[in-house]
This record gives sequence, structure tokens and C-alpha cells, in this order.
Amino acid sequence: MNYIDNIYGKTNPELIMELGSRFKNYRLTCRMTQKEVAEQAGVSLFTIKTFENGRAVNITMGSFLAMLRAINYLEEIEKLLPELPPTPEMIEKMNRHKPKRVKNGK
Repeated sequence: MNYIDNIYGKTNPELIMELGSRFKNYRLTCRMTQKEVAEQAGVSLFTIKTFENGRAVNITMGSFLAMLRAINYLEEIEKLLPELPPTPEMIEKMNRHKPKRVKNGK
């Protein structure tokens, strides 16, 4: 079973539990306490504790982003949902409207 099959086999609470565990590892790597993250993120200490222990099944996206910002890993959100590359149709359309040559502006 590959990673994609495995991730689709997990429930939302299981995925949130895994994210909470990963977040804890990031926080510890940053040498921050749960209290420090809670204060910087503007969330309760209870939110941090329950998320890291896998019991926060309804954490808000806003809280999650604030927590990532507090530990200086907000850029990791780009990996969660990266921008889609242009489709072949979009590339063809751009190439159709691209000039063949450019005249000197004099």
C-alpha cells in the first residue's frame, strides 16, 4: 500500500491526530513550550494540548495557521495545497497570443 492509498484510508480525526503529532515535533524542534506557542498564536493552551495529543478533532483553520505562524513554519502551508500548474489548454492559449517578433519601439 502506498502513501496516497494509506492517507485516503484515514478518517479526518486520524489525519488531524497525525498533524497534531507532527506539529508537536516542529514545536519541540523550535524549542518552544506549549504555553509560548499558545500566547504567540492567540489560542488557548488547551487548544495546543488537545491538538498535539490527537484529541482536537475540530481545530479551526485559523487556529492552525496561527500556530504555524507562531513556530515560524507558515510557509509549510504551501505544501498542503500548492498552486496548480497551467493546463495544456492554458499553455496553448498563451502561445497562440504570443507575438512572433517584436518591432523596435523607435
